[in-house]
Amino acid sequence: MASIAVNALEEKKANDVKIIDIEKISTLADYFIISSGSNRNQVQAMADAVEEDLGKAGFAPKHIEGYATANWILMDYGDIVIHIFDEENRVFYDLERIWRDGESIIKSQLEE
Repeated sequence: MASIAVNALEEKKANDVKIIDIEKISTLADYFIISSGSNRNQVQAMADAVEEDLGKAGFAPKHIEGYATANWILMDYGDIVIHIFDEENRVFYDLERIWRDGESIIKSQLEE
């Protein structure tokens, strides 16, 4: 599921996609996927692509919020939580720092 989401983000030219394994430090999810887009339209297109590709694979979101403003779209799929930011809000909220106790992983590790 995480690999599908990352591929969808990359297809829409997401900036700086980060995958953080939080399974050992939180019960919220197994992975946080964090990315950003340069403008509102791109951020929404990234969210649309993730929802479409995961939907085709049989996964439905438990919750999506922030789509209308597209400053920070949060997509909760249970095992993974996808955060899609505009550039300014990504720097402001700095989730990578907040979740630094999680293990940063690369896409190829998801496919193993």
